[in-house]
Amino acid sequence: MKFGLFGIGSGVCADPGVARRVAGAAEALGYESLWTGEHVVLPDPRKAPSPAPPEFPMLHPSTALAYVAAVTHRVKLGTGIVLIAQRNPVVLAKEMASLDVLSGGRLILGIGAGYLAAEFEALGVPFNERGARTDEFVPAMRALWTEEQPSFAGRYVRFSGVQSRPRPIQPGGPPIVIGGASDAALTRAVRHAQGWYGFAMDVATARDCVARLESVASRTARPQDLGPLEISITPRRTPDAAMVAEYADAGVHRLIVLLPQDDEEAVLNHIESFARDLIA
Repeated sequence: MKFGLFGIGSGVCADPGVARRVAGAAEALGYESLWTGEHVVLPDPRKAPSPAPPEFPMLHPSTALAYVAAVTHRVKLGTGIVLIAQRNPVVLAKEMASLDVLSGGRLILGIGAGYLAAEFEALGVPFNERGARTDEFVPAMRALWTEEQPSFAGRYVRFSGVQSRPRPIQPGGPPIVIGGASDAALTRAVRHAQGWYGFAMDVATARDCVARLESVASRTARPQDLGPLEISITPRRTPDAAMVAEYADAGVHRLIVLLPQDDEEAVLNHIESFARDLIA
């Protein structure tokens, strides 16, 4: 099992000094990866399904991870998740290629279609187009990362006769991880991504999603170069050894544990305790 931490760059870890110290401690303790979230704006007042109060601080993912990359050496850096349908994919491809270069090839690009209508409205992006935009933007970005003469012609983006350099260090670009438990998200993961990410899931829910992914894979074409689909889960609560074994038995490859939001001391104590008990 790989172990990551979710929340670098947000909450108490939006403070750069805290983020630096937590990231350094996590790397020294043997965590495999550090993950950010993304919401450009949050509804005010808060209303479902918003994940946090409107005042909750969340740094921009690539900004936070570029900072963390500069103060670490080995730990992987994941976006959990970038809301790709809200972005211009040509700009996002440049942004994430730059992050992969600056981090020495440590980026894991988690993406999702998004689910907060108020956020889309504030950005001027049609909420009902988020799925179609996501499906189109992934191959558009990969074209910029991999093709000698990049070109793409879709409904929402088209380009040719351009180059976007530097390209990512990782061949083919950073591995893409699809977040979300809808049928569309699971199909998207099988068709387009190296991994899938389920957030705030207990063992039973994770097991159900893995079974659904296997069902989708049995009837959906998957490019061979993507390799086996890697399953990542953020548990609802911090797992103990028995729960880790249950997630592993369900087919999970990576657990991305939530960071507490009390204060820096609580965060450091939490990651030290977890590493002592579960990271060899």
